[in-house]
Amino acid sequence: MEFIKEEIEDMSDPEPSRIKHEDTEEQIDQVRVKEQRQNLNEVEEEHRNFKIQRTKAKKTHTCTQCGKSFTQKGHLKTHMRIHTGEKPYTCTQCEKSFSQASNLSVHLRIHSGEKTFNCDQCGKDFISLSHLKGHLIVHSDERPYVCSLCGKSFSRLEGFKLHQKTHNEVRDHVCCDCGKSFTKAGDLKRHQRIHTREKPYKCSYCDKSFTRSGSLKSHERVHTGEKPYDCTQCEKSFTRSCNLWTHIRKHCSVSQRANVLLDSLKVNV
Repeated sequence: MEFIKEEIEDMSDPEPSRIKHEDTEEQIDQVRVKEQRQNLNEVEEEHRNFKIQRTKAKKTHTCTQCGKSFTQKGHLKTHMRIHTGEKPYTCTQCEKSFSQASNLSVHLRIHSGEKTFNCDQCGKDFISLSHLKGHLIVHSDERPYVCSLCGKSFSRLEGFKLHQKTHNEVRDHVCCDCGKSFTKAGDLKRHQRIHTREKPYKCSYCDKSFTRSGSLKSHERVHTGEKPYDCTQCEKSFTRSCNLWTHIRKHCSVSQRANVLLDSLKVNV
């Protein structure tokens, strides 16, 4: 009986077993994303546990505005800036101010170009851990925030909230100079530079300055010679995306345009 059983086992088809254990590249990528996010979550969990242990100590410093208590006087002082609006830490590059030194430190990386947090899925770098963690959602295809009015889904809460304003027509950021309103605070800030003529983004190669960071990046390619926008049909490259699309409309067929569009979407994911 043992011989017969052994023979039957030997005659079994190994193919299903092989297929079962083969992972597609997509599945492997998904596993890597989950692993990286899990590692980041573990780091944050350790940090939270450390903070919880510290807060178990007696809280003797209490905010007179909201009643929140702190273990250290310095923490209360930092917290009070929420109520007073004080921002003592100012960027020497663009004069933007912050309530905490740590926030200024992260902001300065925008000017220095320092990006120490790397995504192991696409190689993109970020200036902070929170930015990297938010980016990883792009690879995981998670869109937990769904609009109940139109069904559109979002990977980030901020994007979801901004989208809801389009349904409600909420434009709560108003320019005090001309009355124009915006859904985003950042859009209002960029608009106000029309009135103030502020150009905080300065070229590191010449004396030219710009109102938008994107305009500065495009300009600096004149100096560096970088051409990141490639036509996959003829291998010609361009410094700006608009120049690429002008080229496509003139020289590529409809089918070629579709292929270039799909390739550019893959690059931007």
